Amino acid sequence: MRLHATSSGPAGEEGGRLVLFDLDGTLVDSTPGIWASIRVAAAELGLPAPTPGQLRAMVGPPLEDGFAGAFGLGGDDVVRAVAAYRAHYTAGAMFDATVYAGVPELLGTLRAGGAVLAVATSKPEPFAVRVLAHVGLLAAFDSVHGATLDGAVRHKDQVVAAALAAHPDGARPVLVGDRAQDVLGARAHGLPCVGAGWGPAPPGELLAAGAAVVVDSPGEVPAALAGL
Repeated sequence: MRLHATSSGPAGEEGGRLVLFDLDGTLVDSTPGIWASIRVAAAELGLPAPTPGQLRAMVGPPLEDGFAGAFGLGGDDVVRAVAAYRAHYTAGAMFDATVYAGVPELLGTLRAGGAVLAVATSKPEPFAVRVLAHVGLLAAFDSVHGATLDGAVRHKDQVVAAALAAHPDGARPVLVGDRAQDVLGARAHGLPCVGAGWGPAPPGELLAAGAAVVVDSPGEVPAALAGL
């Protein structure tokens, strides 16, 4: 979804650079709403209460893949789990999210330098737009790209492809993300990934997946970008 005309700030190190951002775990801490919705879905399917490991594993990958991988579900059970999750999530849990400290300043710095900013998330695109608007970040982005509700588009390489197609003139594209799926989705298009070390990934996951660099805070991202 294209939101407004591409920014054209002053020339500089990040002038015109296309910087893609993951959403959950990178821009916002959305774990309270996500985890509450997972617990509701598990209860509706008669599953045991999710373990901490199962809950952590669900933040990052597409919802269908998360239920299949973390809970061992298949077929109709995945469909039922996704439906139960989304019913609770869209009823209000999606807004139980907070912006990570330093993210607004990071986005402001990049835009002031002329960067083109876009979101590439495995969250359904309509949900992503609503969350970004709720937390006050939507206006910082030139476009938002996410999964489709029918699951046809859900993997990170697919949403990265959509973002790249929306900004064909974006220079030296790069992705900032917090899970291995972000690194691999970026690599599928030849993009480097800056690992958001402040997110929920276990120690070592991002580097093991091939992140170009992992930083501990949003404030370190501009220097990391300058080195790529």
